[in-house]
Amino acid sequence: MSSTIYVLLPILAQAFGFSYAQVGVLKGLKSLSQAALEICSGWMSERIGERRLIVVGLTLSGAGYLLLSIAPSTFLVAICLLVVGAGTALHHAPSSALIANSYPSATRSSALGLYNASGDVGKLVFTGCFSLAIGAGLAWQQISLLYGMVAILTAVGIAIAVRASLLRQRTETLEKLNEMPQPEITGWGILNWRSYGALLIVTSIDTLVQTSGLVFVAFLMLAKGLSLPVATGATVLLLAGGIFGKAGCGYLADRIGVRTAFALIQTLTAVGLIAVVVAPTWLAFALLVPLGAVMQGTSSITYGFAADLIDHRRMARGYALLYSSGTFASAVGPLGIGIVADKFGIETAIYTVAILTMLAVPPIFSLRAVSTKPA
Repeated sequence: MSSTIYVLLPILAQAFGFSYAQVGVLKGLKSLSQAALEICSGWMSERIGERRLIVVGLTLSGAGYLLLSIAPSTFLVAICLLVVGAGTALHHAPSSALIANSYPSATRSSALGLYNASGDVGKLVFTGCFSLAIGAGLAWQQISLLYGMVAILTAVGIAIAVRASLLRQRTETLEKLNEMPQPEITGWGILNWRSYGALLIVTSIDTLVQTSGLVFVAFLMLAKGLSLPVATGATVLLLAGGIFGKAGCGYLADRIGVRTAFALIQTLTAVGLIAVVVAPTWLAFALLVPLGAVMQGTSSITYGFAADLIDHRRMARGYALLYSSGTFASAVGPLGIGIVADKFGIETAIYTVAILTMLAVPPIFSLRAVSTKPA
C-alpha cells in the first residue's frame, strides 16, 4: 500500500504546486523516516517477534493515510508521509527474515522472489485502483481515507491470526532449544563483512534507481503530453512489470548465478530507461512493463543472496541493515534526480538514472557467500 505514493506524488504536485525537487524532498522524507526505524527493526523483531512487528507497521501506515486524507497544508502532508514511512519500516526486514530462514540457500532467491512478487501484486492493485479512482473523478483525499481504513482493518485481522500462531511457535522454539543448544552470537551476525559491504553498495544504488524511476516516470509521460490520469498509469505499468521481474529474476539467479544474472538485468534496465525517453509515446508506454520487470527484479537477486552472508539467528538484523541502506539511498536519489530534472529537464534526469544503474555492476563481482543456515 505504501507504493501508492508513486501515483500520489504527481497529484500532490499539481494540487500544491510542487517542483520536481520538492517532490523529491517529500519522497525523501518518507524514505528517511522508513530508514531510521528500519535499522532498528531487526532487534525489535527479536524482542517482540516478527509477526507482531508486521502488525504494528501496517497499523502505522494506515494511520498515516487516514491523517493524509485531512491534511490541509504541505507541512502536514510531509508529517503524514513520515508516519507512512515509519509503518513501512517495520515489516520489510521481519518478513524477509521469516522467508530466508524457511528455505535452503539453493532455492532461497526463488522463494524471496515469489514473496516479493506477491508484494508487488498488492502494489499493483492499490496503485492501479488509486489511478483508476482518480480518473473516475474521486478526490485523492477520499481514496487516502479508504486506504487507511483498509490497512487498519487488515492489521486487526492479522493480529488475531498471529495470536494463535505465536502460541504454536513458542512451543516449537522451546523444543528446538532443548534438542540443540547453540552457542551465543553477538553483534549483527554478519559472516563476511567485505562481501556484505559490497552488497550494501549494490543494494543502495539499485534501490536508488528503482525509486527514482518509479517517482519520475509519470512526470516523463506528462512531458510527453499525456493527461494526469494516463500519466500516473505509467507507474502502475512499471509495478505490473515488477511482479514478473521479481519472480523471474530470483529464479534466474538460482540457475545462472547471482553475479551473471544481476549484471545482465542491470544492463537491460539501463537500455530500457534510455529507450523510454527516446521512443514515441505509444512505444514508451509499451516498454514500461518489461522495463518494470528488469528494473525491480534485481531486488530478488540481492536480497536472496544476503541470507548467505548472515547467521540465521540474526537474519532480521542483517536484513534490517540492508533495507535501511537502500532506504537511505531512496531518500537521497529522488531529491538529486529532481534537482537534475529542474535544471536540465526530465529527459536528462532519466538518462542520469540509466548511468547510475550501471554503477551497481562492478561491486557485484566481489560477493562471496558464507552461510551457516542448516539446509
